[in-house]
Amino acid sequence: MLYETYFLLALVTTWIIEIPVLIVLIRFAFRDRTIPILKIIGVGLLCTALTLPYLWFVLPPFVDGAYYIQAGEALVFLAEAAILYRLLGLDLKRALACSLFMNAASFLLGLVLL
Repeated sequence: MLYETYFLLALVTTWIIEIPVLIVLIRFAFRDRTIPILKIIGVGLLCTALTLPYLWFVLPPFVDGAYYIQAGEALVFLAEAAILYRLLGLDLKRALACSLFMNAASFLLGLVLL
């Protein structure tokens, strides 16, 4: 299978994992019903669509392979927290928590699915 095909599978899989986590955190953990569900879904889609290509295609030539996972996940975590903070209007702690749980879930389930 082509590398690009693996990327598309990773993109869809990440959406399938991270968006429900985001919805559950906002709706149930934070009990926030003010943000429309379609906006949560759209911003969740955007988070992954903006960060995953960098993780797969831009970052590898610039980061030593020994530190790629740690550096890549840290950058994605921070970038997605900033997106959630800005576009969903979450406070910084909630944006960081959402990003942490979203990325932990997709990373850990990704390990299981490999």
